[in-house]
Amino acid sequence: MEFTLIDIVLMVFGLIVVIAILSASIKIVREYERAVIFRLGRLLGAKGPGIFFIIPFVDSMVRVDLRVVGVDVPKQNRMTRDNVSTNVDAVVYYRVVDPERAVTKVENYHYAISLLAQTTLRDILGQVELDELLTKREEINKKLQEILDEMTGGWGIKVVAVTLKDVELPESLRRAMAMQAEAERWRRARIISAEGEREAAKIMAEAAKMYEAHPAALRLRELQTLVDVAKEKNLIVVTEGATLSTPIATAAALIKKTSQSRKGR
Repeated sequence: MEFTLIDIVLMVFGLIVVIAILSASIKIVREYERAVIFRLGRLLGAKGPGIFFIIPFVDSMVRVDLRVVGVDVPKQNRMTRDNVSTNVDAVVYYRVVDPERAVTKVENYHYAISLLAQTTLRDILGQVELDELLTKREEINKKLQEILDEMTGGWGIKVVAVTLKDVELPESLRRAMAMQAEAERWRRARIISAEGEREAAKIMAEAAKMYEAHPAALRLRELQTLVDVAKEKNLIVVTEGATLSTPIATAAALIKKTSQSRKGR
Protein backbone atom coordinates (compact mmCIF):
# COMPACT_ATOMS: atom_id res chain seq x y z
CA MET A 1 0.00 0.00 0.00
CA GLU A 2 1.45 3.24 -1.12
CA PHE A 3 0.85 6.58 0.63
CA THR A 4 0.74 9.81 -1.25
CA LEU A 5 2.14 13.02 0.12
CA ILE A 6 -1.36 14.19 1.01
CA ASP A 7 -1.99 11.01 3.00
CA ILE A 8 1.21 11.48 4.94
CA VAL A 9 0.36 15.10 5.71
CA LEU A 10 -3.13 14.11 6.89
CA MET A 11 -1.73 11.35 9.10
CA VAL A 12 0.78 13.69 10.69
CA PHE A 13 -1.90 16.32 11.21
CA GLY A 14 -4.24 13.75 12.76
CA LEU A 15 -1.50 12.52 15.07
CA ILE A 16 -0.80 16.08 16.20
CA VAL A 17 -4.50 16.64 16.88
CA VAL A 18 -4.74 13.44 18.91
CA ILE A 19 -1.68 14.37 20.96
CA ALA A 20 -3.08 17.87 21.54
CA ILE A 21 -6.43 16.48 22.66
CA LEU A 22 -4.80 14.00 25.02
CA SER A 23 -2.54 16.64 26.53
CA ALA A 24 -5.54 18.92 27.02
CA SER A 25 -7.56 16.10 28.55
CA ILE A 26 -5.03 14.82 31.07
CA LYS A 27 -4.68 16.97 34.19
CA ILE A 28 -2.50 16.48 37.24
CA VAL A 29 -3.25 18.20 40.55
CA ARG A 30 -0.75 18.30 43.42
CA GLU A 31 -1.46 17.14 46.94
CA TYR A 32 -2.01 20.71 48.23
CA GLU A 33 -4.26 21.70 45.31
CA ARG A 34 -7.79 21.06 44.13
CA ALA A 35 -9.26 21.56 40.66
CA VAL A 36 -12.73 23.08 40.38
CA ILE A 37 -14.29 21.81 37.13
CA PHE A 38 -16.91 23.63 35.04
CA ARG A 39 -18.67 22.02 32.06
CA LEU A 40 -20.18 24.50 29.65
CA GLY A 41 -20.21 27.00 32.48
CA ARG A 42 -21.94 24.72 34.99
CA LEU A 43 -20.14 23.67 38.16
CA LEU A 44 -19.29 19.97 38.23
CA GLY A 45 -17.26 19.88 41.44
CA ALA A 46 -13.73 19.73 42.76
CA LYS A 47 -11.22 17.03 41.83
CA GLY A 48 -7.80 16.00 43.02
CA PRO A 49 -5.21 15.35 44.08
CA GLY A 50 -3.77 13.11 41.38
CA ILE A 51 -4.51 12.57 37.69
CA PHE A 52 -7.91 12.88 35.98
CA PHE A 53 -9.40 13.67 32.57
CA ILE A 54 -11.55 16.51 31.27
CA ILE A 55 -13.25 17.10 27.94
CA PRO A 56 -11.25 19.65 25.94
CA PHE A 57 -13.11 22.80 24.84
CA VAL A 58 -16.09 21.69 26.95
CA ASP A 59 -14.67 21.56 30.46
CA SER A 60 -12.68 24.32 32.15
CA MET A 61 -10.64 24.10 35.33
CA VAL A 62 -9.61 26.49 38.12
CA ARG A 63 -6.76 25.47 40.42
CA VAL A 64 -7.13 26.32 44.11
CA ASP A 65 -4.23 26.24 46.60
CA LEU A 66 -5.18 24.75 49.98
CA ARG A 67 -2.05 25.85 51.84
CA VAL A 68 -1.98 28.65 54.42
CA VAL A 69 -1.45 31.99 52.67
CA GLY A 70 -0.38 35.30 54.21
CA VAL A 71 -1.92 38.63 53.21
CA ASP A 72 -0.06 41.83 54.06
CA VAL A 73 -2.44 44.52 55.24
CA PRO A 74 -0.94 47.96 54.44
CA LYS A 75 -0.65 50.64 57.13
CA GLN A 76 -3.99 52.05 58.17
CA ASN A 77 -4.15 55.59 59.57
CA ARG A 78 -6.81 55.83 62.23
CA MET A 79 -7.62 57.79 65.39
CA THR A 80 -7.99 55.66 68.50
CA ARG A 81 -10.89 56.09 70.89
CA ASP A 82 -8.83 58.53 72.97
CA ASN A 83 -8.01 60.63 69.86
CA VAL A 84 -4.44 59.49 69.19
CA SER A 85 -3.36 59.24 65.55
CA THR A 86 -1.85 55.83 64.73
CA ASN A 87 -0.52 53.96 61.70
CA VAL A 88 -0.93 50.20 62.06
CA ASP A 89 -0.26 47.35 59.64
CA ALA A 90 -0.96 43.64 59.99
CA VAL A 91 -0.73 40.19 58.42
CA VAL A 92 -3.70 37.87 57.85
CA TYR A 93 -3.14 34.12 57.52
CA TYR A 94 -5.89 32.10 55.85
CA ARG A 95 -6.50 28.87 53.95
CA VAL A 96 -9.20 27.59 51.61
CA VAL A 97 -11.39 24.88 53.15
CA ASP A 98 -14.08 24.74 50.42
CA PRO A 99 -12.61 25.19 46.91
CA GLU A 100 -16.01 25.32 45.21
CA ARG A 101 -17.25 28.20 47.37
CA ALA A 102 -13.92 30.03 47.10
CA VAL A 103 -14.29 30.04 43.30
CA THR A 104 -18.03 30.62 42.93
CA LYS A 105 -18.86 32.96 45.84
CA VAL A 106 -16.21 35.64 45.32
CA GLU A 107 -14.31 36.78 42.23
CA ASN A 108 -10.84 37.04 43.81
CA TYR A 109 -10.83 35.81 47.39
CA HIS A 110 -7.22 36.87 48.06
CA TYR A 111 -7.91 40.48 47.07
CA ALA A 112 -11.29 40.45 48.84
CA ILE A 113 -9.69 39.28 52.10
CA SER A 114 -7.10 42.06 51.86
CA LEU A 115 -9.79 44.75 51.47
CA LEU A 116 -11.93 43.24 54.21
CA ALA A 117 -8.95 43.11 56.59
CA GLN A 118 -8.17 46.80 55.97
CA THR A 119 -11.69 47.97 56.78
CA THR A 120 -11.95 45.68 59.82
CA LEU A 121 -8.59 46.88 61.16
CA ARG A 122 -9.68 50.51 60.87
CA ASP A 123 -12.92 49.75 62.71
CA ILE A 124 -11.08 48.00 65.56
CA LEU A 125 -8.55 50.83 65.91
CA GLY A 126 -11.38 53.31 66.37
CA GLN A 127 -12.84 51.21 69.20
CA VAL A 128 -9.74 50.87 71.41
CA GLU A 129 -7.60 53.31 73.38
CA LEU A 130 -3.86 53.70 72.89
CA ASP A 131 -2.97 51.81 76.07
CA GLU A 132 -5.07 48.85 74.92
CA LEU A 133 -3.43 48.93 71.49
CA LEU A 134 0.04 48.79 73.04
CA THR A 135 -0.58 46.34 75.89
CA LYS A 136 -3.40 44.08 74.65
CA ARG A 137 -2.25 43.21 71.15
CA GLU A 138 -3.01 39.51 71.59
CA GLU A 139 -6.63 40.30 72.42
CA ILE A 140 -6.91 42.61 69.41
CA ASN A 141 -5.36 39.95 67.16
CA LYS A 142 -7.89 37.41 68.41
CA LYS A 143 -10.80 39.78 67.88
CA LEU A 144 -9.68 40.57 64.31
CA GLN A 145 -9.28 36.86 63.56
CA GLU A 146 -12.77 36.04 64.83
CA ILE A 147 -14.43 38.85 62.86
CA LEU A 148 -12.64 38.03 59.60
CA ASP A 149 -13.24 34.30 60.01
CA GLU A 150 -16.96 34.86 60.48
CA MET A 151 -17.21 37.19 57.47
CA THR A 152 -15.21 34.93 55.11
CA GLY A 153 -16.76 31.63 56.22
CA GLY A 154 -19.35 31.85 53.45
CA TRP A 155 -16.54 32.05 50.88
CA GLY A 156 -15.07 28.72 51.96
CA ILE A 157 -12.19 30.49 53.72
CA LYS A 158 -10.77 29.82 57.19
CA VAL A 159 -8.85 32.72 58.76
CA VAL A 160 -6.15 31.02 60.84
CA ALA A 161 -4.56 34.04 62.55
CA VAL A 162 -4.14 37.81 62.42
CA THR A 163 -1.02 39.57 63.69
CA LEU A 164 -0.46 43.30 64.17
CA LYS A 165 3.01 44.11 62.85
CA ASP A 166 3.90 47.69 63.75
CA VAL A 167 2.23 50.56 65.58
CA GLU A 168 3.51 53.99 64.55
CA LEU A 169 2.81 56.95 66.83
CA PRO A 170 3.37 60.72 66.35
CA GLU A 171 6.93 61.89 67.11
CA SER A 172 5.80 64.14 69.98
CA LEU A 173 3.98 61.25 71.62
CA ARG A 174 7.00 58.95 71.24
CA ARG A 175 9.20 61.54 72.98
CA ALA A 176 6.68 61.92 75.80
CA MET A 177 6.51 58.15 76.26
CA ALA A 178 10.32 57.94 76.34
CA MET A 179 10.44 60.62 79.04
CA GLN A 180 7.77 58.79 81.01
CA ALA A 181 9.74 55.54 80.77
CA GLU A 182 12.91 57.32 81.95
CA ALA A 183 11.03 58.81 84.91
CA GLU A 184 9.67 55.39 85.79
CA ARG A 185 13.17 53.87 85.73
CA TRP A 186 14.47 56.69 87.97
CA ARG A 187 11.56 56.15 90.39
CA ARG A 188 12.29 52.43 90.62
CA ALA A 189 15.99 53.13 91.24
CA ARG A 190 15.08 55.47 94.10
CA ILE A 191 12.80 52.82 95.60
CA ILE A 192 15.55 50.18 95.43
CA SER A 193 18.03 52.60 97.01
CA ALA A 194 15.60 53.49 99.80
CA GLU A 195 14.94 49.80 100.49
CA GLY A 196 18.70 49.21 100.72
CA GLU A 197 19.10 52.09 103.17
CA ARG A 198 16.24 50.75 105.25
CA GLU A 199 17.83 47.30 105.45
CA ALA A 200 21.19 48.84 106.36
CA ALA A 201 19.57 50.92 109.12
CA LYS A 202 17.82 47.81 110.42
CA ILE A 203 21.11 45.90 110.60
CA MET A 204 22.84 48.82 112.33
CA ALA A 205 20.03 49.04 114.88
CA GLU A 206 20.38 45.33 115.64
CA ALA A 207 24.15 45.73 116.03
CA ALA A 208 23.65 48.69 118.39
CA LYS A 209 21.32 46.60 120.58
CA MET A 210 23.86 43.79 120.69
CA TYR A 211 26.71 46.13 121.69
CA GLU A 212 24.47 47.72 124.30
CA ALA A 213 23.79 44.32 125.83
CA HIS A 214 27.49 43.29 125.66
CA PRO A 215 29.78 46.29 126.42
CA ALA A 216 32.85 44.05 126.29
CA ALA A 217 32.11 43.21 122.68
CA LEU A 218 31.84 46.92 121.89
CA ARG A 219 35.18 47.58 123.58
CA LEU A 220 36.84 44.73 121.68
CA ARG A 221 35.46 46.13 118.46
CA GLU A 222 36.95 49.52 119.33
CA LEU A 223 40.31 47.90 120.03
CA GLN A 224 40.19 46.03 116.73
CA THR A 225 39.52 49.30 114.95
CA LEU A 226 42.47 50.94 116.72
CA VAL A 227 44.73 48.03 115.74
CA ASP A 228 43.65 48.30 112.11
CA VAL A 229 44.31 52.06 112.11
CA ALA A 230 47.69 51.56 113.77
CA LYS A 231 48.75 49.00 111.18
CA GLU A 232 47.70 51.23 108.33
CA LYS A 233 49.37 54.40 109.72
CA ASN A 234 52.30 52.62 111.41
CA LEU A 235 51.32 53.99 114.84
CA ILE A 236 51.53 52.79 118.43
CA VAL A 237 48.24 52.98 120.30
CA VAL A 238 48.35 53.35 124.10
CA THR A 239 45.19 52.59 126.07
CA GLU A 240 44.35 52.99 129.75
CA GLY A 241 45.05 49.82 131.69
CA ALA A 242 42.01 50.07 133.89
CA THR A 243 39.71 50.53 130.98
CA LEU A 244 41.34 47.78 129.00
CA SER A 245 41.57 45.18 131.77
CA THR A 246 37.89 44.47 132.06
CA PRO A 247 37.11 43.63 128.39
CA ILE A 248 40.38 41.74 127.99
CA ALA A 249 39.76 39.74 131.14
CA THR A 250 36.25 39.02 130.01
CA ALA A 251 37.46 37.89 126.60
CA ALA A 252 40.15 35.69 128.22
CA ALA A 253 37.57 34.10 130.48
CA LEU A 254 35.34 33.35 127.52
CA ILE A 255 38.23 31.79 125.60
CA LYS A 256 39.26 29.70 128.63
CA LYS A 257 35.70 28.51 129.18
CA THR A 258 35.36 27.52 125.55
CA SER A 259 38.60 25.53 125.55
CA GLN A 260 37.64 23.70 128.76
CA SER A 261 34.27 22.73 127.34
CA ARG A 262 35.94 21.30 124.24
CA LYS A 263 38.36 19.21 126.37
CA GLY A 264 35.45 17.90 128.43
CA ARG A 265 33.88 16.49 125.25
